[in-house]
Amino acid sequence: MLILIAGLPGTGKTAIARAFAQKHGAVHLNSDQIRRELGLWGSYSQEDKARVYSELLTRARTALAEGNSVVVDSTFFKAALRRPFLDLAESLGQRVFWILATAPDRILRDRVARPRPDSEANESVLEKIMDQFEPLSPPYLTLSTESATPEALADEINRYLQNG
Repeated sequence: MLILIAGLPGTGKTAIARAFAQKHGAVHLNSDQIRRELGLWGSYSQEDKARVYSELLTRARTALAEGNSVVVDSTFFKAALRRPFLDLAESLGQRVFWILATAPDRILRDRVARPRPDSEANESVLEKIMDQFEPLSPPYLTLSTESATPEALADEINRYLQNG
């Protein structure tokens, strides 16, 4: 199974994905971690974004082929970035589940104003992605990260997966 967690910077995608992976034994892949591993920290050209998403896709393919459940967290702000992951799941006969992490604007701005070890997105990055974010196509689960813990949200994801 392929679980894709999308959302704006500061929504807590990585915390939710990490909690889910730890609780349910899934492989966790994160775009910022891949960016760092590829030596692309701070580099957001179209070419560099493509390299990051290509590597995410390659690692997801490998983990799924090995029989693992995989959770990928990234902004997935454009439909064109999402399509290859849908195609991957289909090609491997895997179910795909979309999760949209959300939080109120004031919380997002507060979160991105503080240094975070898992992301370098700041307010200008937040605003840019807000302007470019293309809505997800249903079905997907929306999770508000305003007050719930990542562990509680991981449980919500698990319930969604079992009912979906």
